[in-house]
Amino acid sequence: MTKQESFKRRIRTRMATTGERYAAARKALIDKAPPERTRVWVSEPEMSNDAILAKTGRGWEEWCAIIERWPNHPDGHTAIATYLHAEQDVDAWWAQTITVGYERITGLRLPYQRPDGTFTAGTSKTLTADHDMLRSLLLDDQQRADLFPGIDTELRSKPTTKAIRLAVGPGVARIGLTPAGNGRLKVTVSHEKLPTFGDVAEWKFYWHDWLQALDEKG
Repeated sequence: MTKQESFKRRIRTRMATTGERYAAARKALIDKAPPERTRVWVSEPEMSNDAILAKTGRGWEEWCAIIERWPNHPDGHTAIATYLHAEQDVDAWWAQTITVGYERITGLRLPYQRPDGTFTAGTSKTLTADHDMLRSLLLDDQQRADLFPGIDTELRSKPTTKAIRLAVGPGVARIGLTPAGNGRLKVTVSHEKLPTFGDVAEWKFYWHDWLQALDEKG
């Protein structure tokens, strides 16, 4: 979707909400819109400026300025999210989203980084596999070794837990198995607690190859 199409969609949304005519709704949004960018963004937030503006009434530049005007913003993620929720009347979920976006923009948080400072690498693939058989292999220590040649793993979840958690390398991998019909299975991997940003690319590559090999085995 182009910026122009996105802007027209926002105009129509405002018209439906306020009952304004097109010209009035367009002028109101233009008057409300912040400058394009007044700062260097260290990295992009996951949510676009159009999306955050449509959902919260403010764009990223304005939210960054609001947070930085608050004297206690150096206290960190939880303090900022609490302030946005309590003092700026932002829904709790959006308060978290704005806080993470602010941290990405200002370099306080790198891509894939969690509030505790660790990183998460994730990937998924829908492949040909039997749900019960693959789950059984992952839960059994001896058979799991065949799935991860040369890699030490340790089961970190109960056998009855829906998502299987394994200690793998420097972190913990959460593996979800979702039947997709016709003998297909969606396997989702979220490798958490990685200590450095560099680990993300390494383990995303590893899991991509692992899923590909799993699919080829059938």
